[in-house]
Amino acid sequence: MWLDCGRLLLGIGVGIFSYVIPVYIAEIAPKHVRGSFVFANQLMQNCGISLFFIIGNFIPWRLLTVVGLVPCVFHVFCLFFIPESPRWLAKLGRDKECRSSLQRLRGSDVDISREANTIRDTIDMTENGGETKMSELFQRRYAYPLIIGVGLMFLQQLCGSSGVTYYASSLFNKGGFPSAIGTSVIATIMVPKAMLATVLVDKMGRRTLLMASCSAMGLSALLLSVSYGFQSFGILPELTPIFTCIGVLGHIVSFAMGMGGLPWIIMAEIFPMNVKVSAGTLVTVTNWLFGWIITYTFNFMLEWNASGMFLIFSMVSASSIVFIYFLVPETKGRSLEEIQALLNNSVQ
Repeated sequence: MWLDCGRLLLGIGVGIFSYVIPVYIAEIAPKHVRGSFVFANQLMQNCGISLFFIIGNFIPWRLLTVVGLVPCVFHVFCLFFIPESPRWLAKLGRDKECRSSLQRLRGSDVDISREANTIRDTIDMTENGGETKMSELFQRRYAYPLIIGVGLMFLQQLCGSSGVTYYASSLFNKGGFPSAIGTSVIATIMVPKAMLATVLVDKMGRRTLLMASCSAMGLSALLLSVSYGFQSFGILPELTPIFTCIGVLGHIVSFAMGMGGLPWIIMAEIFPMNVKVSAGTLVTVTNWLFGWIITYTFNFMLEWNASGMFLIFSMVSASSIVFIYFLVPETKGRSLEEIQALLNNSVQ
C-alpha cells in the first residue's frame, strides 16, 4: 500500500512537472534559443535517468528512493530564487513586476521596453473576462492550436514510444539479444542523444526535426516488425538479434531526438495566456492517458503478434508525418506573441 501511494504521488508530481516546466521555460526564454532551453529540460531528465540507472546497480531500491529525495528538496529550495514568468505577471495586471522580472531575465543592460509592451498588448487582445474555463475551450478560435496540441500528444504515444522504452528488456530477450547489454547501451546513449537534440532544435526547426524523428521511428518499427516476422517463420534467425538491437535503439534515439520533447515545446508555444491552464491540462491528460493505454496493452500485443504490433506503430509514424506537414506550423525564431498572431491569421 505504501509503495502504491508513493507511486501515485510520484505520478502526480511528474504529471504536473511535464506541463509546467516547458511552459515556464517557453515564457522566460528569448525566442532564438527557446527550443534549446526547453529541450535542455529533456537533457537534464536523461542525465538523471542515466545516473539512477548507474547508481541502481550498486544500492537497494529502497535506498535509491532516499537518494532521489535529495534533488527534490534541493529543487524546492532553489525555486525561491527564480523569477516569476513575466507573461504570467502581465496576465494578472502586475505590469511593474512584469518589467522587473523581464529585466532580471534579460540582463540589467538590455532595453526590455519593446518586449514588455508586446507582451502587454498581446495579453490585452487575448484576455476576455479572465481565465477561460474548460467548457469554453472548444471554440472555433482555439480549434487550430487545440488540434495541434492534442494531435501531437496523441500521435506521440500511439507511435509506441512508452511501450518500447518500458519493455526494452523484453524486446531484447524476445529477439534473442542480451538484455543486459541492450539496456546498458540505452543508459549510455541517453545523455548524448539529448545533447544532440538540444543543439539541433533551434537549427533545423520544429517541423523538420519532428518529421525526421517520425521517419526514423517508422523505419525502426518496421525493422522490428520484419525481425519478429522472420523469427515467427524461422527465416534468417541469425539476423533477428541484430535487427532487434538496431530497431529498439533506433526507435528510442529517434523518439528522443524529436517526438519525445518537441510536442511539449510546441504545446508551450501555441496556446494564448488565457487558455494555457485549461488547454495545457487537456493536452497533458491526453498524453498520459494514451501513454498508460499503450503501456498497459503493450505486453499483451507483444505476446499476441509482435510483428503486427510494430507494423501498426510504423503506420502511425507515417501518419504523424502527414499530420505535421499539413497542420503544424514552424515556430522557430518567433516570439510567443508572433506565434499567436500567426495562429490567429490561420484561423481567420
